[in-house]
Amino acid sequence: MSRSWSPRPRRRYYPPPPRSLWRKLLDYALTIILLGLLILLAARLDRFETRKAEGAAIVNDGDSLTLGTERIRMRGIDAPEYQQICSRDGADYACGRLARQALVRLISGNPVTCSGWQRDRYGRLLGDCKAGDTDLNQAQVQAGWAVAFGDFETEEAVAKAAKVGIWAGTFAEPQDWRDSHHSAPVERKHGTLASFGDAVRELVRFW
Repeated sequence: MSRSWSPRPRRRYYPPPPRSLWRKLLDYALTIILLGLLILLAARLDRFETRKAEGAAIVNDGDSLTLGTERIRMRGIDAPEYQQICSRDGADYACGRLARQALVRLISGNPVTCSGWQRDRYGRLLGDCKAGDTDLNQAQVQAGWAVAFGDFETEEAVAKAAKVGIWAGTFAEPQDWRDSHHSAPVERKHGTLASFGDAVRELVRFW
């Protein structure tokens, strides 16, 4: 038995209908908007770059200093405010001033290097600072002259158990002290969640 083969009819090609003028204008507009957003994003990428400041430090208080023209707020810690008073052995003492003195001793006149990418509401760089091989942020908490503020919880627990620095007596948390003194700066806790929030805020500022 023989088989017969017949070619299938070819399908006709129908070109797509031309785009309307309004569709073309819409496509052009979306392209321009997208390019504009990319340019804005590129212009703001420097806000996420790590900034570094170094030099001779002017110590302002137990968790902030100045390097040249750059004001630094040490990240992840919170020291008593300069005017803050604490209590030890039934007597008041100027724990804020002692916290500043503790930071001065840690630096010991050595050059300080601070790096970070976030800034607080006052424009200060939230920095991780070192003097030589000494991690100043960590050392202030270890010595008991600052509390954990989004980082260094382990160091705080050790200082508290050893009753060193402000842990040798009683004190108001620096954040609580600021809340009760309206002229004091307003600060929020540093940490991973805060860092993520800062990154998101920088992005949505484009819109």
